[in-house]
Amino acid sequence: MSPRIRRLGAADAEAWRALRLEGLLVHPEAFGADHAEEAARPLSFFRDRLTGNPVWGAETGDGLAGTVGLLLRSGAKQRHKATLWGMYVRPGHRGTGVAEALVTALLDHAAGLVEVVQLAVAAGNRPACRFYERLGFRLYGVERHALLVGGTYHDEELRARFLRPAGD
Repeated sequence: MSPRIRRLGAADAEAWRALRLEGLLVHPEAFGADHAEEAARPLSFFRDRLTGNPVWGAETGDGLAGTVGLLLRSGAKQRHKATLWGMYVRPGHRGTGVAEALVTALLDHAAGLVEVVQLAVAAGNRPACRFYERLGFRLYGVERHALLVGGTYHDEELRARFLRPAGD
């Protein structure tokens, strides 16, 4: 069964909060946010995040299987860029096309708004790095010691996908 990809809204806050907290708990090295800090936030915080910038969810027969968000920049000198953030797919749905469907929806939306989508991915997560490479996100740098989780530093690969050639 193919996932149904849709933009999430305020009514999805509870389900999205549960999925996001799962990701933060299971893979703390993959997110800049901290599980304990996010778990302490009220549901209204998650509702506001869903209405502030676009977030997509992948629905399957058992609820939300994955999510990804797009942070649009507002400053005059940076509004041509956006950031892919919060990508998480439940383990049972990895390798099924859910992740690619989510990123494709994000890129389709972004194409009408920005020239480039950037992201940071845990350098040690080789499957994720290969996934983003396959989807056209090219490495442009590495942030050493980007995150400190449980006393261990984690580097992040900085990647970008240009949606239009420069000057177009």
